[in-house]
Amino acid sequence: MTNTNKEIPYKIYLEENEMPKEWYNVRADMKEKPAPLLNPKTLKPMTAQELGEVFCEELVQQELDDKNAYIPIPQEIQDFYKMYRPSPLVRAYCLEKKLDTPAKIYYKFEGNNTSGSHKLNSAIAQAYYAKKQGLKGVTTETGAGQWGTALSMACAYLELDCKVYMVKCSYEQKPFRREVMRTYGADVTPSPSETTAVGRKILADHPGTSGSLGCAISEAVEVATSTPGYRYVLGSVLNQVLLHQSVIGLETKAALDKYQITPDLIIGCAGGGSNLGGLISPFMGEKLRGEKDYRFIAVEPASCPSFTRGKFAYDFCDTGMVTPLQKMYTLGNNFIPSASHAGGLRYHGMSSVLSQLYHDGLMEAVSVEQTSVFEAAEMFARVEGILPAPESSHAIRVAIDEAMKCKETGEEKTIVFGLTGTGYFDMMSYEKFNDGIMKDYIPTDEELAAGFAGIPKFPGNEF
Repeated sequence: MTNTNKEIPYKIYLEENEMPKEWYNVRADMKEKPAPLLNPKTLKPMTAQELGEVFCEELVQQELDDKNAYIPIPQEIQDFYKMYRPSPLVRAYCLEKKLDTPAKIYYKFEGNNTSGSHKLNSAIAQAYYAKKQGLKGVTTETGAGQWGTALSMACAYLELDCKVYMVKCSYEQKPFRREVMRTYGADVTPSPSETTAVGRKILADHPGTSGSLGCAISEAVEVATSTPGYRYVLGSVLNQVLLHQSVIGLETKAALDKYQITPDLIIGCAGGGSNLGGLISPFMGEKLRGEKDYRFIAVEPASCPSFTRGKFAYDFCDTGMVTPLQKMYTLGNNFIPSASHAGGLRYHGMSSVLSQLYHDGLMEAVSVEQTSVFEAAEMFARVEGILPAPESSHAIRVAIDEAMKCKETGEEKTIVFGLTGTGYFDMMSYEKFNDGIMKDYIPTDEELAAGFAGIPKFPGNEF
């Protein structure tokens, strides 16, 4: 609820001296820590040395750190952030009026940069540590293309080579996103491809596949580990990524505190977890420490329902089974969402941090169908003036639903959601919706069972 009579501006910005100087590591305040990454060969926790064969050295330390609540943001990264941060916290007055709801709705808008999304917050950090280590370049995967775009920008800024494996259906559906990456100097390959051993195997096992993030991760990891002077970087899921994205939540909380606003409900879309984890982290920290209570909702697509229909178990983070095992809510490493799914958030698993928080009952999760997501996106675009990314629109859908519940009950709840970015490179998806040919797809129990069958079986990993 809002605890002030001060007039709330349409957009709340922080001053430069109010911007975060440290990232917040929510794991430090978690009583039940996320389970460690396991070496799939030994089933023992991955060591820093083992992880260092895949990831940058400093990022490995961040990945393993579950004790330090605050990690200093290097000055070079702070300076880069100043090019597009702070991002605005916007009061959705027009949406509130359209819905005729007593709810107060705010959204944190992360689309004010060329990548069009929040992904740049971690891309510049990971590229910075790669450059600091003296590497030649990095490899990665990208689904909707936002992460690949952000990383190509960061690598261009720091003069690093960037190799991107882009999920094939996105590569074909979003040629302009691909061309932005190439404009920034990235080498972009549709995945699965014939350029890697794991890609060739996936194509042989799944002829004509539209690809998945799990496939693209496998290829990027193979190239990173077989090319001297390269390391692999990931745009979501990992602890280090949620750490970097905490700048979103830290700014959001500072802006709300500035006007003595306490949210009742915080909503974020959930694919791998970077946006949601970054948005809720400092608020979740208060909840974990018993200082305040909030309600958190993760929103995922009904066609890729990791939280709501997945299993909490150790699984590979990729389809080719070359990555460490992570305990998370998963649909199985070989699960590939339907090619008809246009709303992004196509990853088979979820961040181990968010998975543990969800497992412990500290947050909720819902799944929504994509036609209802695009209905919410178009309503938002027409009244708030921003064309939202399909991923973000999952959060918009549930924010609208919760605001309408307030209309029914008369409650004046304060709702905050994450608007992760813009949808201007997603017009093929909007076209399908506007032409009435977009279809909802919900996997059957039998289809999910086929994915679960690929989850590794070993003592202690029963589900």
